[in-house]
Amino acid sequence: MDCLFCKIIAGEIPCTKVSEDDAAFAFRDINPQAPVHVLVLPKKHMANILECDGETMAKLLNAVKIIAKQEGVAEDGFRIVSNCGKNGAQSVNHLHIHVLGGAQLADHMA
Repeated sequence: MDCLFCKIIAGEIPCTKVSEDDAAFAFRDINPQAPVHVLVLPKKHMANILECDGETMAKLLNAVKIIAKQEGVAEDGFRIVSNCGKNGAQSVNHLHIHVLGGAQLADHMA
């Protein structure tokens, strides 16, 4: 498989890891859109949210909650986004959730 995120999880491509457990892997985005911009993804490859089962999604959302607290954005607020498919602007074909915070975000998404 030639998946960028699978290679990052496997340690073949370096990243700034934020957290890791049995199901989820999180690292800092290399092109941050906010002071805190962390990507949370399942260790098991799945293209997008349409391939994700409820148990995996629950584990990913739990990781988001832990990361938001760890990164200091839980109290003031943050945004989570998961792009899906070409028209949804998904740039890597591996399910990932963006955790964005650390500043006042725009009230709209463009």
